[in-house]
Amino acid sequence: MDPGDHLFRRESGRMVAALTRIFGVHNLALAEDVVQDAFCRALEVWRIRGVPQNPSAWLMATAKNSALDVLRRERTARSFAPELGRFLESEWTLAPVVEELFAADAIKDDLLRMMFSCCHPRLSEQAQVALVLHILCGFSVDETASAFVTTHAATEKRLTRAKKVLAGSKRLFDVTAPADFSARLPAVQRALYLLFNEGYHGASAETAVHVELCGEAMRLSALLLEHALGATPVTYALAALMCLDAARLPTRVDAAGNLISLLDQDRSKWDQQLVVEGLRFLELSATGSELSEYHVEAAIASIHSCAPRTEDTDWETVVSLYDTLMTIRPTPIVALNRAIAIAQNQGPKRSARLATAIASPRILSTRRRLANSSFGAGDTREHVSISEQRLLWPATRWSAVS
Repeated sequence: MDPGDHLFRRESGRMVAALTRIFGVHNLALAEDVVQDAFCRALEVWRIRGVPQNPSAWLMATAKNSALDVLRRERTARSFAPELGRFLESEWTLAPVVEELFAADAIKDDLLRMMFSCCHPRLSEQAQVALVLHILCGFSVDETASAFVTTHAATEKRLTRAKKVLAGSKRLFDVTAPADFSARLPAVQRALYLLFNEGYHGASAETAVHVELCGEAMRLSALLLEHALGATPVTYALAALMCLDAARLPTRVDAAGNLISLLDQDRSKWDQQLVVEGLRFLELSATGSELSEYHVEAAIASIHSCAPRTEDTDWETVVSLYDTLMTIRPTPIVALNRAIAIAQNQGPKRSARLATAIASPRILSTRRRLANSSFGAGDTREHVSISEQRLLWPATRWSAVS
């Protein structure tokens, strides 16, 4: 990816969140237009004068000045954020308030509020993830469509419908209310989990884009952990899972873009810094009494990450953890992963019988491969071809795989 594209994506979410706080969620399109104008202005100016020493600050200043122009021009014809109404009406308070709302701490708060707003209970999980990707991560409609392996038209319709739901809120989600925060937190955690999975298990040749999806999910999870109400044991478990899985990203794909089996990956190339960070988060996640699917998946990932060689893997514990995961989220993909783990622990014949019991007409090729003992345990989707990934249980594509 071009460095300029990366900068614009990173700053887009921050700018849209800050502007939406000022304009109101019902004016989200206006906020997006102001951001787009700021990017166009940057391309024009930087082409002539060169990239400034602090391009992020330049973009923010441009967006802030544009916001002031919009507020002055349209404050009598358009309604803005309800909680800021009286401050935006007077020239004496307008500039100071906007300046305050563009401060670094305020923008970080707005990003979190936007994240929670995108996870509106009236939206489907896929719509929530699409909004996070489009609004907070700065992905275009085409890039969002590519991430979901769908068409531009379908993605545009999904985003348009989702934004209409957000517009009914008028203001960004209030992250200072403990009861409301805790009620929506599981949906936010789930959306970030699905965003990471879309990058980690994405069935597309655009591997680099998918790696970036993982990075965006990790970035937003870190933001969630910085908030006192968001730093829960479940969030730490989610962060642990992301770090431990992301540590394997350098070895998941070969030079031709083909997935590499967990059994065939060069473990010396795994990112040990991420492994250490993941283990630290996993330890922090053990402070509460709740056992979530993220805890179990992170524990499975930690066993793989701590085994120097495949043959050193504690498969018996892996099977036991999959037994636990089946009680929390019993999906065909989890059942298949359990069967593959059993193949390593008890032999392929026992595993093949379990796979045969999984009710799905589209798992025949995977059953045959189990019966032939042609692959072993670990991440099922690292063993199944991209075409098979898209065929296996399309209704449960969002299921967890560790």
